[in-house]
Amino acid sequence: YRETPTGLRNTTYAFDRTGAEVGHYYKQHLTPGETSERKLDSDYTFSFSAPDILEIDGVRYAFMTCYDFYFYEAFANIARFRPDVIIGCSHQRSDSHAALEMMTRFCAYNTNAWVVRSSVSMGEDSATGGASMIVSPKGEIVADLYSQIGHACADIDPHEKYYKPGGYNNPEMAHWEYLEKGRRPWKYRPAGSAIVPPDAIMPYPRMCAHRGFSTIAPENSLPAYGAAVALGAEEIEFDLWYTADGEIVSIHDSRLDRVSDGTGFVYEKTYEELLQYDFGGKFGEAYRGLKILKFEEILAKFACQTIMNIHIKTVNNDVEWDEALLVKLIGLIDRYDCRKHVYFMTGNDFLMRQLKRLAPDICRCVGGGKDPWGMVERALEIGCQKVQLFKGKFDQAMIDRAHANGIRCNVFWSDDVEETKEYLRMGIDTILTNDYWKIAQVIR
Repeated sequence: YRETPTGLRNTTYAFDRTGAEVGHYYKQHLTPGETSERKLDSDYTFSFSAPDILEIDGVRYAFMTCYDFYFYEAFANIARFRPDVIIGCSHQRSDSHAALEMMTRFCAYNTNAWVVRSSVSMGEDSATGGASMIVSPKGEIVADLYSQIGHACADIDPHEKYYKPGGYNNPEMAHWEYLEKGRRPWKYRPAGSAIVPPDAIMPYPRMCAHRGFSTIAPENSLPAYGAAVALGAEEIEFDLWYTADGEIVSIHDSRLDRVSDGTGFVYEKTYEELLQYDFGGKFGEAYRGLKILKFEEILAKFACQTIMNIHIKTVNNDVEWDEALLVKLIGLIDRYDCRKHVYFMTGNDFLMRQLKRLAPDICRCVGGGKDPWGMVERALEIGCQKVQLFKGKFDQAMIDRAHANGIRCNVFWSDDVEETKEYLRMGIDTILTNDYWKIAQVIR
């Protein structure tokens, strides 16, 4: 057990070769007895968390404890983080050796990782429990103690993986990657109705709530995003800046003055300094006291419930972001399993090339920047999948050229019904709007 501010937790400790503690793992699935009889803290199990991955000496470790082994739906989430070895401290006294072997092989095969399972013997002659074992990513048992008392050793390459054709005559991939290509979570998850199809297959035309439903709530705020998502917005658009201490926050302007009671540039303030300002009062009394949003707060509420058009802001169109910050941003998208439900938008071609290098599989959308009339050609040059045309600075020929090359066309913006109808007639794929509900009715 580990003592925490909210109570005792069932904990696995990890130590390096010197005996120093380098990390710990809290059991994710507590048995009814652990909560009702032992009164262990379980509050942390009722909210989303990414799998715990600990890298030691170049090997990526994940962890499972006892009851965790029964929840096969969690295996896919662990697999996304590409562990090399899964450490299983697991008793499971009521299961036969055959059942324990089956579960462990299934886990290894579905995560493409070695599973090293350590258990407690129920006695040398017991047919249940025990079964400390080592299983390869291919699902082959390398060692199994059954009910013996002692320890088992095997030489393994922890980086060894197992790849197979992703369906008949297709390129090789891990089993979990093959499953992800065809996953339909809305078919079998209780919250499935809230999960929308990913960007690549969601139909067009679409309506994108610009900075959220920003005519009824402050722009770039949870109320604005929440209103749009709840009303069925296929996309929401928001803006991201960085703070002086490396947090990623949602605000359109580089300056604070227009939308808050603060002054100065957002990137010159720490996150704690920004929390002192009111980001709702200027919109209306009902929103007074609203705080600036972190990017992670948006993901935590709306990941996979809408497509996110992420506008990454820069001081000018000739500078990139600090690479560590972009890696952090992409890591947050991965944490919430959102790569297929987001795309990056910027008018900064330097930043766009940086994004292509760091996350080539995440969709990219070219904005106006210094050359709005040339954005289709820029998209072709950089290898982007979308353009965000700017009102008054595009024509039918640009839309046609984009479509002829498989590029989707957004337009910024329209709050007028007749203008929206004209954009749809021209073949615009996604229309950004501040007045979401009114304009969404045109498409519906």
